[in-house]
Amino acid sequence: MLGKTYDSQVCSIARALELVGERWSLLIVRDALFAGTTRYVEFQRRLRIATNILQSRLDGFVDAGIMQRRSRSSAGPEYVLTDKGRDLAPVLIALTHWGDRWAAPDGPPIRYVHETCGAPVTMDITCASCGTVVGTDEVLAQPGPGMPAEYLERMTALRAAR
Repeated sequence: MLGKTYDSQVCSIARALELVGERWSLLIVRDALFAGTTRYVEFQRRLRIATNILQSRLDGFVDAGIMQRRSRSSAGPEYVLTDKGRDLAPVLIALTHWGDRWAAPDGPPIRYVHETCGAPVTMDITCASCGTVVGTDEVLAQPGPGMPAEYLERMTALRAAR
C-alpha cells in the first residue's frame, strides 16, 4: 500500500502525482488553462473550493514551478501558469477523453475544440520515429536514463525469481 507520498516509486507518473495528484489540483490547472482564470477569488468562485485548500494548492504550484505568483495590482496576486504548467494541457485533454468515455453517461459535458476550425481535438499515442498511431497493447515500458542502477538490479532479481 502506498503511503502519503510516492517517494519510494521510481516512476515519472508517481513523481507527477506528487505535484498535481491532490484533489482539486488538476481542476485549478484546467481553469487556468482553458478559462483563463488567474485570480484567487476567480478560482474560489468557479470551483467553490475551501479557501485553505485553494491557497495550499496555489502555493504548492508556485513552489513546484507550475504557476508563477505575480503581484501587479491592489486586487491581489495573479497565479499564471508557467511552461511547466501549460505542459499539463495534453494530460487534461487525455483525462477528459477518458472521463467522457467512462464517467459521462449523458455524453461529454465539455468539448475541447480547435479554435481555428472548430473540430474536436484528439489525443493519440504515436511513434516518435515513424509517426504511426499505436495502441496501448503495442507500448512497452523500458528502463530509461533516469532509472537508478540499484532499482534496475532489484527489478531484474524479482523477474528472475518468478
